[in-house]
Amino acid sequence: MPMATNPYATFLVYAAAVVVTAAVMLGLSALLGERHSEPATGQPYESGVISTGSARLRVSVKFWLVAILFVIFDLEMVYVFAWAVALQEVGWPGYWGLLVFVLILGAALVYEWKMGILDWATNPPQLREVDGSGAPGAKVQGRSADGQAAMANVQSQIANRKSQIEGASFL
Repeated sequence: MPMATNPYATFLVYAAAVVVTAAVMLGLSALLGERHSEPATGQPYESGVISTGSARLRVSVKFWLVAILFVIFDLEMVYVFAWAVALQEVGWPGYWGLLVFVLILGAALVYEWKMGILDWATNPPQLREVDGSGAPGAKVQGRSADGQAAMANVQSQIANRKSQIEGASFL
């Protein structure tokens, strides 16, 4: 005859085993661990190479952009795998739904390609104009006409201030 157990008893036994195991490992490490203090003890060391510079390097945004695109397109594969598992149950309607889904993903990829997000050798993505030609010498257009006028106004104000400062006598 099987014993009736409290549903929380199993969890409590497991949690107690985890806490005891962690405490034993930390305690043995403190008791048996090697203690030394040398000049090289606190220096960073990784993969057999002593570091020569700062770890705070500036990384191009393009690396982060590629990482985000990878995560987005990789996450979409979860839905494709789920569809493959449920292929018998979803039938043709599921097939057509997946086809639309993949076509939308393909359109997004073509859009990113046309915007130049995947092309590191040309202008930054936000400056390339999608004119449909796909020519490597595509016109660079960063701002609208209103934005260009506002930028010209700001630049002229900066130039006026510089000339006032250079011509001013402070004594």
